[in-house]
Amino acid sequence: MILLIQCNLAGAVTSGAEADILDRKTDSRAMKHGSGNPVTRREWAGFAGLALIRSAGAVKAATFQCDATPPPGQPNIWVEPVKEVLDPLFCKGIVLEGNGQRVVLASLDWCGAGGITYDRLCSALAHGAATSRRSVWLHCVHQHAAPYVVGDAYRLLEKARPQALRMSERFLQLLAERLAGSVALAVRALQPVERVATGTARVERVASARRLLVDGKIVTRYSSTARTPELAGLPEGEIDPDLRCVTLKGERGTIAHLMFYATHPQTFCCDGRVSADFVGAARAAVEREAGAPVIYFTGCAGDVTAGKYNQGREEQRRELAGRLADGMRRAIRAASFEIASGLSWQTAPLRLAPRQDAPPIEAGMSDAEAYRAAIRLAFARRDRALAACALELGPAWIVCLPGEPLLAFQREAQAAGAGRFVCAAGYGDIFPGYLCRDEDYRLGGYEPSASNVLPGSEERIRQAIRSLAQGS
Repeated sequence: MILLIQCNLAGAVTSGAEADILDRKTDSRAMKHGSGNPVTRREWAGFAGLALIRSAGAVKAATFQCDATPPPGQPNIWVEPVKEVLDPLFCKGIVLEGNGQRVVLASLDWCGAGGITYDRLCSALAHGAATSRRSVWLHCVHQHAAPYVVGDAYRLLEKARPQALRMSERFLQLLAERLAGSVALAVRALQPVERVATGTARVERVASARRLLVDGKIVTRYSSTARTPELAGLPEGEIDPDLRCVTLKGERGTIAHLMFYATHPQTFCCDGRVSADFVGAARAAVEREAGAPVIYFTGCAGDVTAGKYNQGREEQRRELAGRLADGMRRAIRAASFEIASGLSWQTAPLRLAPRQDAPPIEAGMSDAEAYRAAIRLAFARRDRALAACALELGPAWIVCLPGEPLLAFQREAQAAGAGRFVCAAGYGDIFPGYLCRDEDYRLGGYEPSASNVLPGSEERIRQAIRSLAQGS
């Protein structure tokens, strides 16, 4: 019997007959077999494995959610004031506990949070979870109909452009309190994770490359091709078409579905309307159908958009949401299962050299231009390392990066984690901006011009990913 338990904990439980066994409650099956039906060796192994995990409490989890919608008058992206809320913004996340660690992964429907603002929100999550700040990773989904707040830049903006709209201290404090309160409630609701399921599905006609090489030059295909319809006719280019899903199941059913997909989640921008955009609509639809929380993470999508399939029309937004939701459903159905035997959380410092060519905030700049200049100036003064993180949970290895990493770094994570179910997400601390390859700086284009870090950062980012893979 002991040998059977060890084999079952060490090996994968597939989604066939073994998964059916584990889906049912042990006590009801025991009652059934008590009426005279024989118990197979495989079934005994399944029962014993679950009993061991329940007694040891190897992994526990609970989800949380709070509202993160800025009210009218607060800034949406950049300094544009909120005029209309099309649909609410949320922070959705999960608390995980195991192997003496308590980890928080949170996904916020904001375009970005950076510097002291990012640290403040992470600290609120850590406080609510009664864990260390190093054990928290906050992700921003990166919709462009949502706030982009870098508190370090606010300090410079206040001096140079005091009339420019900034997120109020009152709202930031309210959001921090909501985050802390919601995650504290989740800690009280932690339940054992019995199985981790992983599934992949190809998403059709959503993502497309933003950096296109045309006649030897880089051409940028932004998130809408309404003004450049000729770019919609070009090929999709280099993307990762696969959506990856990690499902956590407990005794009472599904705890959460974690979704990872690499594209800019943007169909419109900068007009005062607040929205979680098409990814929020897809997430909500699948969540209603699945009856369990869906937590969405944008992958390394710095050079990936929906521009080929979006010219800003409402019906296109609905179609994008429908195709993304279809991928989520298929990834859930494709799931294969393993017993959740433990978790591991790793962090690696990431020091990236800042650019020193930031222009000063000038009188002729618009408020939005002044804010973006302040972000670059503030990052040039930063003296603390960023962090890359990784969570190993059963068969899944989840890599979490700061800034707006280009797709190449998702490929790097997949190579470093070969043999595991690799999920990658960018958009942690947004402060460094785009994370590009050295080749991208040579070729030029939008992303390297908007990065706050110097060429030469590529190898440091790759080394951080590899060190996380070696340490897990």
